[in-house]
Formats: sequence, C-alpha cells, structure tokens
Amino acid sequence: MPPTLASLVHHSALKLTVRAGEDRLDVPVRWAHVSELADPVPYMEGGELLLITALKLDAENPEAMRRYVKRLVGAGVVGLGFAVGVNYEDIPEALVEAAAHEGLPLLEVPRRTPFLAISKAVSAAIAADQYRAVTAGFAAQRELTKQALTDGPEGLLSALASQVDGWAALYDASGAVVATAPEWAGRRAARLTADVERLRERPAPASSVVGGPENEDRVELHSLGTGRRPRAALAVGTAAALGTAERYAVHSAIALLTLTTERSRSLHAAEQRLGAAVLRMLLAGEPDHARAVAGDLYGSLLDAPFRIIVAESVSVSAVRVPGEGDSARAPVAKPSAAALVAAEAEGDALGALAEVMESAAARAGEAVLVVPEGERLVVLAADGGAAVGACGEYAGVLEAARAVAEQGAAAGEDELVVGVSAPTGPIAAAAAYKHAEQALSVARRRGRVYVEHEQLAAGSVVPLLADDAVKAFADGLLRPLYEHDATGRGDLVASLRAWLSRHGQWDAAAADLGVHRHTLRYRMRRVEEILGRSLDDPDVRMELWLALKAAAAE
Repeated sequence: MPPTLASLVHHSALKLTVRAGEDRLDVPVRWAHVSELADPVPYMEGGELLLITALKLDAENPEAMRRYVKRLVGAGVVGLGFAVGVNYEDIPEALVEAAAHEGLPLLEVPRRTPFLAISKAVSAAIAADQYRAVTAGFAAQRELTKQALTDGPEGLLSALASQVDGWAALYDASGAVVATAPEWAGRRAARLTADVERLRERPAPASSVVGGPENEDRVELHSLGTGRRPRAALAVGTAAALGTAERYAVHSAIALLTLTTERSRSLHAAEQRLGAAVLRMLLAGEPDHARAVAGDLYGSLLDAPFRIIVAESVSVSAVRVPGEGDSARAPVAKPSAAALVAAEAEGDALGALAEVMESAAARAGEAVLVVPEGERLVVLAADGGAAVGACGEYAGVLEAARAVAEQGAAAGEDELVVGVSAPTGPIAAAAAYKHAEQALSVARRRGRVYVEHEQLAAGSVVPLLADDAVKAFADGLLRPLYEHDATGRGDLVASLRAWLSRHGQWDAAAADLGVHRHTLRYRMRRVEEILGRSLDDPDVRMELWLALKAAAAE
C-alpha cells in the first residue's frame, strides 16, 4: 500500500499532530512538496502533502485562509503540514477553522522535525510500496508462466483472475469467446463482443477501457499478436482500477498469450503444409496415402463425408452484377458477430474467411483443412459441421452488404466468391474439387458470393446463357436470319422459335403464328438454306434453341 496521512502520523520519528480533518487520514499520499507561494495550485498535480511555514501567507486572516484552503482542496491536495515555531509559534486559528470547514487534514509539524524528514519518509514508503509491487509482479509472472506451461491458456486465465481479484476472458481472431475464468464470467465476456470487434480494427498492440453499465465491472481490453491484425484479445474485469502489482500481472499475461499465439501461428503454418500434401494426394487419386499422412490431425475429417470449398478473391470488374434472370439465391444466414468481424478485415477477404472457418471449427472441436493457394483458398470441412456453416454465414453477411450497396464495391476493390461441392469422400475428392470449381465459376458469372454445386442441378441452365461468349455465339448464329427479316421478306426468327417450341409440330406452330402450315414449311426451308444447316439434326435444333434463349436474355 502507498503511504497515507495516517501512516505518517503514526511514524514515531516525525511526531506529527492532527489539528483538522481527522476522518480523512486514510488518503494515499503521492508526494510531499514544500511551497511558500501564496498560490501553489498551478504547480500541484493532486495527491500531495503540502508543507508550509506560512512565510508569505496572511495566516491570521480568516477570509484569506478560506480562499487558500479551498483552492488547495480543489487542486487535489490531500493534506497540509504546518511547521510551528518558525514564523508562527502555533497554527493560526483562522487556518485551523478553514481546514476543518473544507475537511482538509491539517498536520502540525514540530520545529525539531525538518520538512526533509517528512519528504524522505514519503519517498521511502513509496519506494517500499513499488518494491512490493515489483516483487509481487515477478511472483505473479512466475505463477502465470507455470500455469501457461501446465494448463495452457485456461490455466493462465485462472491464475490471472486470482491475481487481479476479478475475471479474465480470451477471445479468438474472430472475436468469439474462447475461455473465461472463473466460468461465471462467460456471460459478461460475451457482452463485450462488439467492443472486441472495434479493438480489432486498430493495429496491434492496442488496448481500451470499457466502462460498463452502472454497477458493472471496469474492463480492460488488450489485443494479442505482433502482426498487422490482432490474433486474439484479452479482457480483464475488476471492481476498480488496477494497482501496480495487478498491472504487472496483466502485462505478463499479455506477453505469455502473445507468445502462445505466435507459437500457434508457426504450428498452424506447419499444419497447413501438411494439409496441402494431404489435399494433393486426394486430388491425385491416392486416398490411402492421404489418410496415412493425415494421421490424427486430419484423419477424422477423412472418415466422414466432407465438402470441398474453393474461394477466390476477384476484382469487382470481373464480377457480373446479378440480374432478374438469375436463379434463386442461396439461403442467407443470419450474420453473427464473428462473421461481421471477419467481413471487416482490411481487404483480406480470403484471410478473413479462413479465420472464420478455423475459429468455428476450433470451438466445435472439429478438424478443418485450409490450404491457401495464392489468390485462392481450398478448404476441406466436415459436411454439416460448424466450419461449413460459418462459411455460409460469412458469405451471407457479404451477400447482404452487397445487396445494400446497390452499385457494388468501389472500383479497384476485391470481392469474395465461393464454390462448394456436394458431400463427398476421399475416393471422389478429385471430382468434388471440379464440382466446387464449377460452382465457383457460376458464382463469379452471376455476381454471387456463395454457390453450392447442388444448386446448379436444382436450378436452370438458362441463366448460364448470359455469358458473353454464349451471347456472341448466338448473335453470330442468328445474324443471317435477323438480316433476312430486316428486309421485310418474312419473319424467320419468330417462325423458328415457334416451330422449336412446338417440337416440330407443324399445325400447332402454324396456329401459334397465325399462318398456314405450308407457309411455315417454306420458312423453315429458308432457315436451312440461309444457315446451311439441317433442322433434322437434333444438335442443330438444340444450338438454335439455346441461341434464341440467349438472345431473349439480353
């Protein structure tokens, strides 16, 4: 504990006597300062014991003393020491009454006690308090290190909560609560998710103090990690501001958790290299070798149906804005705080997606294989698991944000597109990878964030005709017919559409057009002559029908 007025009064060598403010002697003293100025307030910082002899004061003037004492109290001076036997044989009654009225402790300093002795006593007490704090801090550091080595982050949090007489919580990169100590603090920690998200927006290391609602704890938030973006965050809740010893404990916890985080990053990189090898073996049709290499790390992932997810970060200019002809959108999941955090990750869409999926898998205790490949991310995740759900949820957040921003992202920005395969197993991994790439291609063409391969079979092929290459083919194939119709010598395009829609039934198609069937037969012969193709060929009929549909989609 720092020195207080009470400890100075009880100091046997100082022989101080209390003349006023007896009920406020438990106030800490930050320093002892001597000043004979008539107004020393501009030089005070608060918490001082001011020592005077009243050399320049009208100490017997009640009004002057009331003003003097009132200013001292307003400046945060915690006590006034008056040396008797120097300028005054006794403390003037005007000063005693003013101090008593303002509740300012007034100490009588005997002539044989020099001010230097009081300053030394305060300084020694402060030094002793700091030494105790440092010693306690080192002891806390040893305990925290021991718990971190034996019980991991959970043990460290438990030790930290005990050291600060409060609670502690650890958040992952997505802002989700990973662990708390004691357990009852989980609900309090969850309420700070939005504050953790705001902290994540600042470069590491960063910290903030959260003043909760009335009667709530004072909470300090600290980012963890040495990279551009925080890898995790620590929350420490206490009833009051941290003391020196508690501050040492928190700083030690931050260092240990940062070290753990960076070490985990190195292990994570090694796991990714192993995962990349497993993926290459699966795609090469070597599931047995892949299972042997996967071992305990990814073995459970290969023992049940999984999905292959392929994601790319593409330029906005390469993403087509969806139109009315697009098939039904994928279900948009309700955005969670974790997904929102990831969605705001400084332009690194693939990194944010990887963090969201890995965090979700870690909380669910499931394996997930994430392989970055330049501007592409390949993921193997358990079908129906937390990682796949988090991917869909994250995509839903981006999809909703894109819908709100009617004109899409600003020029030059990159956007995420994701293709997801159907559930598969190790033997069919190569085919599933192709299916995920097909879904990715459709997502890119439709201006979508997220497309599952099952949606392609359940939807229609018509929206795919909006591709520029298909439109160019349709324009080239039908142009001779349009040029013929422009001369006013018949309506070959409309006749061809009616005939194909009626599967070559002359009477039905002629009735739709309101012409005689012989007229329709003549027009179809002209189509064959102009195009140089036979309508008896089913491939020709298919190409013409798709060309007509592509032209109608413009």
